[in-house]
Amino acid sequence: MTTIYETMYILRPDLGEEQVEQAVTKYQNLLREQGAEDIQTQNRGKRRLAYEIKKHRDGIYIQFNYIAPATVVAPLERAMRLSEEVIRYLTVKQEVPEAKPAKVGAVTE
Repeated sequence: MTTIYETMYILRPDLGEEQVEQAVTKYQNLLREQGAEDIQTQNRGKRRLAYEIKKHRDGIYIQFNYIAPATVVAPLERAMRLSEEVIRYLTVKQEVPEAKPAKVGAVTE
């Protein structure tokens, strides 16, 4: 069964544009290899962190939205955990709103 996931991760602020692109490409390829589809990437840019993480006050935010089986999340997060360029990451499962059925016998005018 496939599910919609969102992964937000923060890269070190001292990375150049080329290094950021390499990191994004690396994680996109990892997702594709694991069977993810419809990968959408958003570079949210450099932002101030709410608190210091690994001695950094700023970070480059990247967001992935993708459809994948549940087995994709663990290898992605493991790669991010072992990477020195990623200072924080979080993957959440997106809830798809279900259409509410109309009440039986409801009068519509």
